[in-house]
Amino acid sequence: MNHASARPESGQPHQVIIVGGGAGGLELAAKLGRKHGPQCVTLVDSRPIHIWKPSLHEAAAGTLDIYQEGLSYLMLANLCGFTFALGEVQAVDRERRTIQVAEVRDDQGEMVLPERQLPYDTLVLALGSESNFFNTPGAATHAVTLDSTENAEAFRLTMLKAMVQVDQAKVHDPSAELDVVIVGGGATGVELAVELHEAGGIVAAYGLPNFRADRDLVITLVEGGPRLLGPLPEKIAKAAHERLTDLGIRVETDCRVAEVREDRVIAADGREFRSNLCMWAAGIQALPLMASLGMPVNRVGQLIVNDRLESPDPHILALGDCCAVPMGDGKRTVPARAQAAHQQASYLAPKLTARIRGHDEPTAPYRYRDHGSLVSLGQDAGVGSLMGRLSGRGLFVSGTLARLMYMSLHLMHHHAVLGLWRTATLALARLLLRRTHPRVKLH
Repeated sequence: MNHASARPESGQPHQVIIVGGGAGGLELAAKLGRKHGPQCVTLVDSRPIHIWKPSLHEAAAGTLDIYQEGLSYLMLANLCGFTFALGEVQAVDRERRTIQVAEVRDDQGEMVLPERQLPYDTLVLALGSESNFFNTPGAATHAVTLDSTENAEAFRLTMLKAMVQVDQAKVHDPSAELDVVIVGGGATGVELAVELHEAGGIVAAYGLPNFRADRDLVITLVEGGPRLLGPLPEKIAKAAHERLTDLGIRVETDCRVAEVREDRVIAADGREFRSNLCMWAAGIQALPLMASLGMPVNRVGQLIVNDRLESPDPHILALGDCCAVPMGDGKRTVPARAQAAHQQASYLAPKLTARIRGHDEPTAPYRYRDHGSLVSLGQDAGVGSLMGRLSGRGLFVSGTLARLMYMSLHLMHHHAVLGLWRTATLALARLLLRRTHPRVKLH
């Protein structure tokens, strides 16, 4: 049965609006757009450029240029057949079935787009998540997050400035060093620690004669749990810990952060870590919009949906980090991972096609499939498990093979959005571009 048909008085085709152009939202818009066209499918995002979020730690370290990696939503809309609306969604009127999209202004404050009201027949929320500071004193003021490209770029520039200052200070103070504390030993924290270690040596080669990353860059990774990469298999966590230790990165586990100050991070047990820069990667929460819908949310603000990704409102579906989806056992929820968002986009595509065509919807529930985990540990190393389960069983891979497989995930995302030939063309263009540009962006 089709529970969310188009309004008969409108005389228009079924309008699907997808809010959030992350991995899942963009893939869903591309799948539907190629099949049904821009008259049926609209993607809304507050930014004009799509960045694959797992790459943000590389942008923060300076080992990836956001402006080379980003994909224009307008370009993608043209290639994939959907409509793109730029702007932040401020409110959802469930009774009228409209969303309110904020005005857009340029850097000079000039109006680019006015505030708009967009009608929908089905609304898909794919807003992702933001960092959760867990009410830790000083964290919101003194710690940087990796929620957006702006965050990553701000961290890169701040770190570069700090490295220059240490380089200059070394002339008069041989003990000067740059202390970076990363809070959170999940995949983002682990990958960022390694990227910063590698980037430090590259940046120093670009004209910082007194700065040596192996001596002057002190990276501390703080994790509140008993080990790194808590949700992943023990073997992966152990390999990652060993890799970080071999690189000289300090790892502190069973260390819950109690306060973040301008110059240090203080643990609940009294340990203190000097910090010129603090990056917070310790947890997620849903955006405030989810709580404003007037429907049940969990303790981190995620919209509670059923196993068909449906909210209590039949006209609103959700996918990805912004919602809590039950696992098959009914005891847990699907983990906030890119592969889950990808699977959910694939699940929703035929469901929404049925709504657009006025057909009965598929009734099979969504079931999460754990295809394993891959963690980047530098340009020549990685670690992970393939075809694994959350219990830890699976084929363990490490080293260059794991790193290459990790890199292929980005290509698979592009393939899901653009299709095979466009992905190959894009990959070739980027390869040629990187041969003519330095790997680390310094301006």
